[in-house]
Amino acid sequence: MAEGPFDWLDEHAWRRGRAGLTRTLRPRAADSPVLDLASNDYLGLTRHPRVTQGAASAALRWGAGATGSRLVTGTTALHAELEADLAAWCGAEAALVFSSGYAANMAAVTTLTGPGALLVSDAANHASLIDGCRLSRATTAVVPHADPEAVRKELAAHPGRAVVVTDGVFSVNGDLAPLRDLAGVCRRAGAGLLVDDAHGLGVVGERGTGAVAAAGLAGAPDVVTTAVLSKALGSQGGVVLGPARVIRHLVDNARTFIFDTALAPAAVGAALAALRLLREEPERPARAREVARDLSDRLAAAGLRTTVPAAAVVSVLAPSPQSAVEWAADCRARGVAVGCFRPPSVPDGLSRLRLTARADLTDDQIDRAVAVITTTAPTAP
Repeated sequence: MAEGPFDWLDEHAWRRGRAGLTRTLRPRAADSPVLDLASNDYLGLTRHPRVTQGAASAALRWGAGATGSRLVTGTTALHAELEADLAAWCGAEAALVFSSGYAANMAAVTTLTGPGALLVSDAANHASLIDGCRLSRATTAVVPHADPEAVRKELAAHPGRAVVVTDGVFSVNGDLAPLRDLAGVCRRAGAGLLVDDAHGLGVVGERGTGAVAAAGLAGAPDVVTTAVLSKALGSQGGVVLGPARVIRHLVDNARTFIFDTALAPAAVGAALAALRLLREEPERPARAREVARDLSDRLAAAGLRTTVPAAAVVSVLAPSPQSAVEWAADCRARGVAVGCFRPPSVPDGLSRLRLTARADLTDDQIDRAVAVITTTAPTAP
C-alpha cells in the first residue's frame, strides 16, 4: 500500500514529543480564577468597562464584521478616527490600521524593500519581521542582537537602498533596542529604520507612547514604526505609523492591506476607547514597568536567572525545554499562568518562562506569583 501524503507528520510529531516541543491549545474559561502572567494585556484594559463598551457600541453601530477589504467597503469612519488618534498620540505624520500586527509587519517590510534592496535584521527579531524579510526578495543580512556596529558594517558593505529592521522591545527577553544609535548609523548610511514597537507602545515612555518616541525619533522622516492594538491597548489589530508618503505607498502596494478583510469595528472601537483611557490615566505605563521590575528583582533574589526588563516582559531561564514545560504546568496547577518559550521560538536556544507584567496587578497578586514560581522552580542539572 502506498504511503499516504501526510504519513510523515506522525514521525515529525513523535520527534517533537521526545524533544519536549509539543504545543497544546488550552481553551480558557471567561471566568477563570487563574492569575494571568502569560497574556500581553500590559495595562489591564482588555476587560475595562469603557473598552468593552467601546467594542460593543461599535459592533452595534457598524456591524459584527468590516464587510470587505479596506479599499472596497472595509474602511469606516471609525477606522479613520483611530488612525488619526494613533498618529497624533505617537507623534507620527500618518497611520494605517491592519487586521493584525503580523500583517502590518509583513506589509511594511515587503513594500519598503524588494529585489535589489538590503535588509539588515536583528537576530532576535520577531517571526513576523523574519517572514517579511524572507518574502521581500531583498538581500537580508542577519546581525548579532542589539549591535549597531554590526549594522554599520553591513550597510557599508552594501551601498544602495537599505532598511534596518528591529524590535523596539524584544519579545523574549524584554530588552530595549539601541534605537538612537541605530538611527544614527542609518542616517549616516542613508538607510531607513523600521521598528516593531509591539511590546513598547503603551508601556515605554512617560505617557506610554512607545520606544520610538522615547528615543526622540517620533515623526522622523526616515523612521517607520509598526505596532499592535492587541497588547497594551487590549484590543486586536496592527498599525504602521510614519511619513505620509510611506502610508500612501502601503495603501497602493501592501498585499496584506489590499487583499485582507479590514479590522472588525468592535476591535476598532475597543482600541479607540483604550487609547482615550490611557490619555486620561497616564500612570498605567509606569505601573506596568514597576510590576515587571519587582517581579524580576524578587525572582533574582530567590536565586533564579531573570532578565532585567525595559518594559513589561520578564524572562526566567529554565534548565531545558522539558523542565520549562513542566515548570509552567506546575505554576498553572497552582493557579498562576505563565508563558513557556522554548526552541524554536527563542532565537538564543534557551528555554524559559516568560512573564508579562500588568498595571492592574495588586501587591498581593505579585506576592502570590513570586511564591508559586519560586517554589515550583526546577533544579538545574
